[in-house]
Amino acid sequence: MLTREPKEAQTGFAFTRIGYAYVPTTRIDESIAWYTEHLEMKLENKFEERGSNLAVLRHPHVHAIALLLVETTDARPLEILRNGTPFPIMALNCPDIARTHRMLLEKGVAVDDLHTLGAGEAKYFYFRDNEGNLLEAAWSIWDPQDAIRQSFSESADRATLNEI
Repeated sequence: MLTREPKEAQTGFAFTRIGYAYVPTTRIDESIAWYTEHLEMKLENKFEERGSNLAVLRHPHVHAIALLLVETTDARPLEILRNGTPFPIMALNCPDIARTHRMLLEKGVAVDDLHTLGAGEAKYFYFRDNEGNLLEAAWSIWDPQDAIRQSFSESADRATLNEI
């Protein structure tokens, strides 16, 4: 039986992209609910591996990397210290960052002020998830464009119909 190597294996590169982002949680079901409600992610899978639960969450873009919530008994929210100042563990792209900022505020999430970089080429704000992990919402003129996953398109179509 002949098996074909994935297309990526034929490129000659050792690595071609970031595959997943891991975020710790001590309460996986609460975190799944928080990420799906506040960050509009969809739960793709939940399973047990190596003694703890993991949840695979996705954003709408077809090529967006997966976020894996990793359940742990160690309550240690993540943030990076950048010259002694807290810095987020990852940035989440927002096509309309002002709308996202308002939405999170309306949902009761403590968000920092919206900041603009340069002459308006990029905007961002920081916030924390339900476990205290420091995240960044970001928009820039350089953000990649991508197709939307069908399951998200169908949800958006239903939401639009409900608004009419």
